[in-house]
Amino acid sequence: MKKLLLSTLLITTAFAVSAKDISFAMEPTYPPFEFTNEKGEIIGFDVDIANALCKEMQANCTFKSQAFDALIQGLKQKRFDASISGMGITEARKKQVLFTEPYFSSSAAFIAKKGTDFAKVKTIGVQNGTTYQNYIIKEKPEYEVKAYASFQDALLDIQNGRIDAIFGDIPVLVDMIKKTPELAFAGEKIDNKTYFGNGLGIAANKANQELIDEFNQALIKIRQNGEYQKIYDKWMTAK
Repeated sequence: MKKLLLSTLLITTAFAVSAKDISFAMEPTYPPFEFTNEKGEIIGFDVDIANALCKEMQANCTFKSQAFDALIQGLKQKRFDASISGMGITEARKKQVLFTEPYFSSSAAFIAKKGTDFAKVKTIGVQNGTTYQNYIIKEKPEYEVKAYASFQDALLDIQNGRIDAIFGDIPVLVDMIKKTPELAFAGEKIDNKTYFGNGLGIAANKANQELIDEFNQALIKIRQNGEYQKIYDKWMTAK
Protein backbone atom coordinates (compact mmCIF):
# COMPACT_ATOMS: atom_id res chain seq x y z
CA MET A 1 0.00 0.00 0.00
CA LYS A 2 2.84 2.39 0.88
CA LYS A 3 4.51 1.64 -2.46
CA LEU A 4 1.23 2.34 -4.27
CA LEU A 5 0.76 5.64 -2.47
CA LEU A 6 4.37 6.60 -3.16
CA SER A 7 3.99 5.78 -6.85
CA THR A 8 0.80 7.86 -7.06
CA LEU A 9 2.54 10.75 -5.33
CA LEU A 10 5.50 10.57 -7.70
CA ILE A 11 3.23 10.52 -10.76
CA THR A 12 1.22 13.48 -9.44
CA THR A 13 4.38 15.41 -8.62
CA ALA A 14 5.88 14.67 -12.03
CA PHE A 15 2.71 15.93 -13.74
CA ALA A 16 2.71 19.10 -11.65
CA VAL A 17 6.32 19.78 -12.59
CA SER A 18 5.79 19.09 -16.30
CA ALA A 19 2.50 21.00 -16.66
CA LYS A 20 2.95 24.08 -18.80
CA ASP A 21 1.92 27.50 -17.50
CA ILE A 22 0.33 29.74 -20.16
CA SER A 23 -0.47 33.36 -19.46
CA PHE A 24 -3.17 34.95 -21.63
CA ALA A 25 -3.86 38.68 -21.96
CA MET A 26 -7.17 40.17 -23.09
CA GLU A 27 -9.14 43.41 -23.00
CA PRO A 28 -12.06 42.42 -20.75
CA THR A 29 -14.76 44.89 -21.79
CA TYR A 30 -15.80 43.02 -24.93
CA PRO A 31 -18.77 40.79 -24.13
CA PRO A 32 -19.56 38.06 -24.99
CA PHE A 33 -15.90 37.36 -25.80
CA GLU A 34 -14.43 38.64 -22.52
CA PHE A 35 -15.69 40.75 -19.65
CA THR A 36 -15.55 40.85 -15.86
CA ASN A 37 -18.27 39.53 -13.57
CA GLU A 38 -19.39 40.96 -10.23
CA LYS A 39 -16.48 39.18 -8.54
CA GLY A 40 -13.94 40.86 -10.82
CA GLU A 41 -13.18 37.60 -12.64
CA ILE A 42 -12.62 37.63 -16.40
CA ILE A 43 -15.20 35.41 -18.08
CA GLY A 44 -16.62 34.91 -21.57
CA PHE A 45 -16.36 32.92 -24.79
CA ASP A 46 -12.61 33.47 -25.20
CA VAL A 47 -11.88 32.48 -21.59
CA ASP A 48 -13.83 29.23 -21.95
CA ILE A 49 -12.12 28.45 -25.27
CA ALA A 50 -8.70 29.09 -23.74
CA ASN A 51 -9.50 26.90 -20.73
CA ALA A 52 -10.71 24.10 -23.00
CA LEU A 53 -7.49 24.30 -25.02
CA CYS A 54 -5.36 24.27 -21.88
CA LYS A 55 -7.21 21.22 -20.63
CA GLU A 56 -6.36 19.38 -23.85
CA MET A 57 -2.74 20.57 -23.58
CA GLN A 58 -2.55 19.67 -19.87
CA ALA A 59 -1.51 23.26 -19.19
CA ASN A 60 -2.30 25.77 -16.47
CA CYS A 61 -3.95 28.93 -17.81
CA THR A 62 -3.99 32.38 -16.24
CA PHE A 63 -5.66 35.53 -17.54
CA LYS A 64 -4.75 39.18 -17.22
CA SER A 65 -6.33 42.43 -18.30
CA GLN A 66 -4.57 44.50 -20.97
CA ALA A 67 -5.64 47.40 -23.18
CA PHE A 68 -6.44 46.08 -26.65
CA ASP A 69 -4.04 48.40 -28.45
CA ALA A 70 -1.20 47.17 -26.21
CA LEU A 71 -1.72 43.43 -26.78
CA ILE A 72 0.57 43.00 -29.78
CA GLN A 73 3.35 45.06 -28.21
CA GLY A 74 3.02 42.99 -25.03
CA LEU A 75 3.43 39.78 -27.03
CA LYS A 76 6.47 41.17 -28.81
CA GLN A 77 8.01 42.07 -25.45
CA LYS A 78 7.06 38.63 -24.03
CA ARG A 79 5.07 40.11 -21.13
CA PHE A 80 2.60 37.23 -21.56
CA ASP A 81 2.48 34.06 -23.65
CA ALA A 82 -0.62 34.53 -25.76
CA SER A 83 -3.56 36.80 -26.42
CA ILE A 84 -7.12 35.67 -27.02
CA SER A 85 -9.21 38.81 -27.22
CA GLY A 86 -11.50 38.84 -30.22
CA MET A 87 -8.48 39.72 -32.36
CA GLY A 88 -8.97 39.57 -36.10
CA ILE A 89 -6.24 37.92 -38.16
CA THR A 90 -4.88 40.52 -40.58
CA GLU A 91 -1.81 40.69 -42.80
CA ALA A 92 -0.50 43.70 -40.86
CA ARG A 93 -0.74 41.86 -37.54
CA LYS A 94 0.79 38.69 -39.00
CA LYS A 95 3.95 40.66 -39.66
CA GLN A 96 4.28 41.24 -35.92
CA VAL A 97 2.92 38.12 -34.21
CA LEU A 98 1.95 34.51 -34.96
CA PHE A 99 -1.69 33.42 -35.15
CA THR A 100 -3.48 30.13 -34.74
CA GLU A 101 -5.99 28.93 -37.26
CA PRO A 102 -9.23 30.93 -36.84
CA TYR A 103 -11.30 29.89 -33.85
CA PHE A 104 -14.23 32.18 -34.77
CA SER A 105 -15.53 33.72 -38.00
CA SER A 106 -15.98 37.48 -37.86
CA SER A 107 -18.01 40.09 -39.70
CA ALA A 108 -18.92 43.66 -38.86
CA ALA A 109 -21.94 45.94 -38.69
CA PHE A 110 -23.25 49.21 -37.29
CA ILE A 111 -25.70 49.86 -34.48
CA ALA A 112 -27.52 53.11 -33.75
CA LYS A 113 -30.55 54.32 -31.83
CA LYS A 114 -33.79 52.91 -33.20
CA GLY A 115 -35.28 55.18 -35.85
CA THR A 116 -31.91 56.65 -36.87
CA ASP A 117 -31.73 57.72 -40.51
CA PHE A 118 -28.41 56.09 -41.39
CA ALA A 119 -27.97 58.40 -44.39
CA LYS A 120 -27.51 61.23 -41.88
CA VAL A 121 -25.01 59.44 -39.64
CA LYS A 122 -21.76 61.39 -39.28
CA THR A 123 -19.84 60.20 -36.20
CA ILE A 124 -18.90 56.53 -35.69
CA GLY A 125 -17.59 55.03 -32.44
CA VAL A 126 -14.99 52.23 -32.66
CA GLN A 127 -12.60 50.48 -30.31
CA ASN A 128 -9.07 51.83 -30.50
CA GLY A 129 -6.45 49.66 -32.22
CA THR A 130 -8.97 47.38 -33.93
CA THR A 131 -9.55 46.35 -37.53
CA TYR A 132 -12.92 48.09 -37.22
CA GLN A 133 -11.19 51.39 -36.57
CA ASN A 134 -8.84 50.82 -39.51
CA TYR A 135 -11.71 49.96 -41.82
CA ILE A 136 -13.70 53.11 -41.08
CA ILE A 137 -10.66 55.39 -41.33
CA LYS A 138 -9.44 53.92 -44.63
CA GLU A 139 -12.65 52.84 -46.36
CA LYS A 140 -15.29 55.26 -45.03
CA PRO A 141 -13.64 58.71 -44.98
CA GLU A 142 -17.05 60.37 -45.04
CA TYR A 143 -17.43 59.54 -41.34
CA GLU A 144 -15.82 61.19 -38.35
CA VAL A 145 -14.23 58.47 -36.21
CA LYS A 146 -14.16 58.52 -32.42
CA ALA A 147 -11.97 55.80 -30.87
CA TYR A 148 -12.53 54.34 -27.40
CA ALA A 149 -10.39 52.17 -25.15
CA SER A 150 -13.60 50.37 -24.18
CA PHE A 151 -16.92 49.87 -25.93
CA GLN A 152 -18.60 50.68 -22.63
CA ASP A 153 -17.58 54.31 -23.11
CA ALA A 154 -18.89 54.24 -26.68
CA LEU A 155 -22.19 52.90 -25.39
CA LEU A 156 -22.53 55.84 -23.00
CA ASP A 157 -21.74 58.30 -25.77
CA ILE A 158 -24.29 56.89 -28.21
CA GLN A 159 -26.94 56.97 -25.49
CA ASN A 160 -26.10 60.62 -24.79
CA GLY A 161 -26.03 61.61 -28.46
CA ARG A 162 -22.30 62.32 -28.70
CA ILE A 163 -21.87 59.78 -31.50
CA ASP A 164 -24.38 58.56 -34.09
CA ALA A 165 -23.43 54.89 -34.42
CA ILE A 166 -21.03 52.18 -33.23
CA PHE A 167 -19.14 49.90 -35.61
CA GLY A 168 -17.81 46.53 -34.47
CA ASP A 169 -17.98 42.74 -34.42
CA ILE A 170 -21.52 41.41 -34.75
CA PRO A 171 -21.61 39.20 -31.59
CA VAL A 172 -20.42 42.16 -29.50
CA LEU A 173 -23.08 44.41 -31.01
CA VAL A 174 -25.75 41.76 -30.40
CA ASP A 175 -24.76 41.77 -26.74
CA MET A 176 -25.06 45.57 -26.63
CA ILE A 177 -28.53 45.47 -28.18
CA LYS A 178 -29.68 42.85 -25.64
CA LYS A 179 -28.60 45.12 -22.79
CA THR A 180 -29.67 48.39 -24.43
CA PRO A 181 -33.04 47.88 -26.16
CA GLU A 182 -33.12 51.40 -27.65
CA LEU A 183 -30.31 50.34 -30.01
CA ALA A 184 -30.66 48.32 -33.21
CA PHE A 185 -28.63 47.31 -36.25
CA ALA A 186 -28.42 50.03 -38.88
CA GLY A 187 -26.81 50.45 -42.28
CA GLU A 188 -25.02 47.62 -44.04
CA LYS A 189 -23.32 44.45 -42.83
CA ILE A 190 -19.63 44.51 -43.76
CA ASP A 191 -17.79 41.41 -44.99
CA ASN A 192 -14.65 43.04 -46.37
CA LYS A 193 -12.08 40.24 -46.73
CA THR A 194 -9.14 42.59 -46.29
CA TYR A 195 -10.25 43.49 -42.76
CA PHE A 196 -12.65 40.82 -41.50
CA GLY A 197 -12.40 37.77 -43.75
CA ASN A 198 -9.78 35.79 -41.86
CA GLY A 199 -11.62 35.25 -38.59
CA LEU A 200 -10.37 35.63 -35.02
CA GLY A 201 -7.15 33.99 -33.86
CA ILE A 202 -5.03 33.42 -30.79
CA ALA A 203 -1.80 35.40 -31.06
CA ALA A 204 1.68 34.63 -29.73
CA ASN A 205 5.23 35.91 -30.05
CA LYS A 206 6.92 35.27 -33.41
CA ALA A 207 9.40 32.96 -31.71
CA ASN A 208 6.70 30.73 -30.22
CA GLN A 209 5.62 28.57 -33.16
CA GLU A 210 5.55 25.51 -30.89
CA LEU A 211 2.82 27.07 -28.74
CA ILE A 212 0.78 28.01 -31.81
CA ASP A 213 1.07 24.43 -33.10
CA GLU A 214 -0.16 23.10 -29.74
CA PHE A 215 -3.11 25.49 -29.79
CA ASN A 216 -4.02 24.40 -33.30
CA GLN A 217 -3.96 20.73 -32.36
CA ALA A 218 -6.09 21.44 -29.29
CA LEU A 219 -8.55 23.46 -31.40
CA ILE A 220 -9.05 20.44 -33.66
CA LYS A 221 -9.71 18.24 -30.63
CA ILE A 222 -12.29 20.53 -28.98
CA ARG A 223 -14.14 20.84 -32.26
CA GLN A 224 -14.16 17.06 -32.69
CA ASN A 225 -15.22 16.22 -29.13
CA GLY A 226 -18.06 18.76 -29.04
CA GLU A 227 -16.57 21.07 -26.41
CA TYR A 228 -16.29 23.98 -28.85
CA GLN A 229 -19.98 23.72 -29.76
CA LYS A 230 -20.97 23.68 -26.07
CA ILE A 231 -19.01 26.87 -25.47
CA TYR A 232 -20.42 28.49 -28.61
CA ASP A 233 -23.99 27.65 -27.59
CA LYS A 234 -23.36 29.02 -24.09
CA TRP A 235 -22.18 32.45 -25.23
CA MET A 236 -23.31 33.01 -28.82
CA THR A 237 -26.76 31.47 -29.12
CA ALA A 238 -29.51 34.05 -28.73
CA LYS A 239 -31.60 33.47 -25.65
